[in-house]
Amino acid sequence: MLKVFSDPRCLLHRVPDGYPEKAERLESILEFLNDHEVEVEEAGEHRGFELAVAAVHSEEYLSRFLSTVGRGELFLDTPDNPLCGSTWEAARAAVDATLTAAEWVAAGTGRRGMTAVRPPGHHAERDGAMGFCYFNNMAVAVEYLRREKGARRLAVVDFDVHHGNGTQHIFEGRGDLLYLSTHRYPFYPGTGAAEERGTGAGEGATINVPLPAGAGDVAFEAAFQSVLLPALQEFRPEILLISAGFDAWQSDPLGGMQVSEQGYRDWGRWLGTVSEEICEGRCLVLLEGGYDIGSLPGLLWTHLQALDGQVTEL
Repeated sequence: MLKVFSDPRCLLHRVPDGYPEKAERLESILEFLNDHEVEVEEAGEHRGFELAVAAVHSEEYLSRFLSTVGRGELFLDTPDNPLCGSTWEAARAAVDATLTAAEWVAAGTGRRGMTAVRPPGHHAERDGAMGFCYFNNMAVAVEYLRREKGARRLAVVDFDVHHGNGTQHIFEGRGDLLYLSTHRYPFYPGTGAAEERGTGAGEGATINVPLPAGAGDVAFEAAFQSVLLPALQEFRPEILLISAGFDAWQSDPLGGMQVSEQGYRDWGRWLGTVSEEICEGRCLVLLEGGYDIGSLPGLLWTHLQALDGQVTEL
């Protein structure tokens, strides 16, 4: 069972001309889903927002984020993180929808939830914004499922072309979260070397598969089949979470990789199958990158259909 969650407040974050992470990304997805009669649940404010963000971000950062917006400054922490008067509200909406989706996925077997939201999240660190990301939506979901829903073992697969430094750093010292990432390397943000495998109790629970510029379907298939899927089978999480970036797409303006539509379909099929085998089909997908607006909606839907065991092409 597949269900998509969003929130119209995510469109309120407006950026200057030239920024690739813009409202049109989400508008194109929502228009596509509506045209294909896919129901999207509007999440609204979630009662657990304050505790959830405080679990993964420092009090100093949250206060600084609010005050910087209030002062009308142009960006937060880096020039990659522009601000407008509604940026906090939009970032909150992304978290609210993520929490609603996580709650739904945890409530039954065979549930595959997807959040069509922005800003994305996997670059946001505990103490700072970076890479278009303000709140780490994925880290918030992990902690919410652990603290509020009793999950003891969770796994994150991150296939954005950029390494999810924030997610890795927030959890790299723990062994109850398996973090798996395929990404272009060396590339922004500079993290994600194969030698980064976690620290202390989390040693071995971080697995990075860095790939060179121009890598395409064959290289990613090898990463999935030889590393990611076996690691998931061994770890056996109770819920599988996916940071889904579509910027490894062959025509993405930022990615520099050569992944085809069939590649995203295959990844969905493989991850859907393994989730059925190890966690009763429970899966939560969070939208991260992907900046070819004309292709993004179709790639996303192709991946989700395959994840849910459907192969019909739109």
